Amino acid sequence: MMGKNKKWIQIAIFAVIVVIGALTLISNVFLSDKKPVVGSKAPDFTLLGLDGKTHKLSDYKGKVVVVNYWGTFCEPCRDEMPALERQHAKWAGKNVEILGLNLDEPRVAVENFINQYKVTFPILFDKNEENRKKYGVSQYPTTFFIGPDGKIAVIRIGQMDEPFIEQTLTTLLKTTAEIKS
Repeated sequence: MMGKNKKWIQIAIFAVIVVIGALTLISNVFLSDKKPVVGSKAPDFTLLGLDGKTHKLSDYKGKVVVVNYWGTFCEPCRDEMPALERQHAKWAGKNVEILGLNLDEPRVAVENFINQYKVTFPILFDKNEENRKKYGVSQYPTTFFIGPDGKIAVIRIGQMDEPFIEQTLTTLLKTTAEIKS
């Protein structure tokens, strides 16, 4: 008798797993279609920075903005951080802003990381990962290049090398200059 009940319990557990899997798949496929795509307006956000200031994406309108989602645990994030920092220094005062959005990790871990990599661009805390969800980010690093018009020009999932960052920024700034002239 026990063997029959065990089989039914196994079937019930399997059925629950299948239902949960199906619901997860459906919500990811159909409910996350709100996530921004290339050409769509970048969702605005207001986040607290490591510097203690509040940063709003809309404050950077008219600039090319690089929004980089990263975590201290992420090897590719660590590998691309020096390239982002060098590009930040290179484009300083040239209508480019780089924002690092951390995934709500402890402040101490973020500070240690930033000090280790000597990062000087704004690091923002994505409290409860609300912004990550709004942007549909599921892999790290993920970077959004946003044009001066506030629209997403490029979405890069995964690690970027410095030539890619520089080329993308150069292209976006050139496009901006052509539009203005």
